[in-house]
Amino acid sequence: MMGLPPAVMINGLAEGHAALAPGLPVTLVSAPAAAVFAGAAWWLALLAELRRAHPAFGFPDVLDCGDAPGLAAQALRLGQRRIAFSSPVPGLVARIGALGVECGAEVLPCLPPALDLAQPGAHRRLTAWLGVPPAG
Repeated sequence: MMGLPPAVMINGLAEGHAALAPGLPVTLVSAPAAAVFAGAAWWLALLAELRRAHPAFGFPDVLDCGDAPGLAAQALRLGQRRIAFSSPVPGLVARIGALGVECGAEVLPCLPPALDLAQPGAHRRLTAWLGVPPAG
């Protein structure tokens, strides 16, 4: 997680555009366990659309796979380069970590702290969260 820009949690295309609109470094993160209820293909399609709409702006992203090793493996095999995966079973964590290395991806133990754009007032706090103090 070290070296990532501030994280913003998005739940769809509109929130993704809003997170990228300030033009500041940002890490886009999914909702907790998004791979379980939405799937890796949805997340990758969402990011592809955001990258098409903002071609000059590179940004890292993290898909939370919860404690679902099969979905974590699927996400890595589909090309997701950074996932969050946790499990009370150390062997599963090691196996998903090894698959991440094999796929050239990073496996984090949890999502980084993030501003959730679905929360009331989050859009007003976005630029401050990304490191720009409010004017005035």
